[in-house]
Amino acid sequence: MTDLLALTAELVDHTSVSFEEQAFVEWLEADLRALPHLTVERVGDNLIARTQLGRDQRLILAGHTDTVPVANDPSLVGGTNQHARIEGDTLWGLGSADMKGGLACFLHIARTVTEPAVDLTFVFYAREEVAQEHNGLREIEAKRPDLLEADCAILGEPTDGIIEAGCQGAMRFEVVFAGARAHTARPWMGRNAIHRMAAVLTELSSYEARMPIIDGCEYREAIQAVHVEGGVAGNVVPDRAALRIHHRFAPDRSSEEAESSVRALLAPHLDDDDTVRVMDQSPACPPSLTHPLLGKLKELCGNQVKSKLGWTDVAGFAALGIPATNFGSGAATVAHTKDEHLHRASIERTYAALITLVTDGA
Repeated sequence: MTDLLALTAELVDHTSVSFEEQAFVEWLEADLRALPHLTVERVGDNLIARTQLGRDQRLILAGHTDTVPVANDPSLVGGTNQHARIEGDTLWGLGSADMKGGLACFLHIARTVTEPAVDLTFVFYAREEVAQEHNGLREIEAKRPDLLEADCAILGEPTDGIIEAGCQGAMRFEVVFAGARAHTARPWMGRNAIHRMAAVLTELSSYEARMPIIDGCEYREAIQAVHVEGGVAGNVVPDRAALRIHHRFAPDRSSEEAESSVRALLAPHLDDDDTVRVMDQSPACPPSLTHPLLGKLKELCGNQVKSKLGWTDVAGFAALGIPATNFGSGAATVAHTKDEHLHRASIERTYAALITLVTDGA
């Protein structure tokens, strides 16, 4: 059997920071086009490789090719985490967990499984680690939606070989508080916009999380102040202050319901001249494990399922009517850190479930 940890190391050594994936994508494209059992399409810097065997069902195996920026730190071997380094059964390096371990599993299946039980679509897409407007899946959806037609999908996000079902939605708000300028020697003549934040900050700090259980998965909502801005000068009562809030909401709520709940939370502390606007939002995704293929994956994982508290592109597939789940190698807790790494047991456990699923079907 191919050494999956070594294959992942090979992928790590193809540096592919967001917007700089081209060389890595070209390498992947040459590899995939050499496989006669696959048809390969390129849409921008996104690759879609498919079997065309006329099976009753089609499964998407999707993963992003980009990583966050390189970490340069004197505490690291060589002063950077850019290059792969294997020590025993652990691979160290940028993207090893998020998500070149997942890509390695998919690539090895693409290379070796010529007669899968279901038709397979491999989607290697660009720019996931940056704003949604740049996301490669959105580009494929806009230009070639036919390439994303499938019965269900598995996204190779790092889950350490355990299903993390669905995902929570994400929404950012900006709240602008109005005030009136005055000299700080006579503050009673003005109205301090920064002080007016206090009631909202107290409300946020005492927030009690909703923890709905959906299809056996417990989600935990959160709301946090993430940015404050205000002030004119050291001797001026400020007439404006801005607060940014980040909200994670469970998949039993639509984006509209989540927005309404936050506005209701803020309303008692706002006046008519204050403003609240949604800066951006990403919808939530339900667990979606009732599809036979995803149910089989759940069985292969010993029925171990967690809820995904963050946001992932499973929500994008759900918006297309494609049930999807997160399943990949590596721990999400080390993703984006300078010490990102991947253990052999994690990738081998992940691959064992995937190879059984694609060769046996549901």
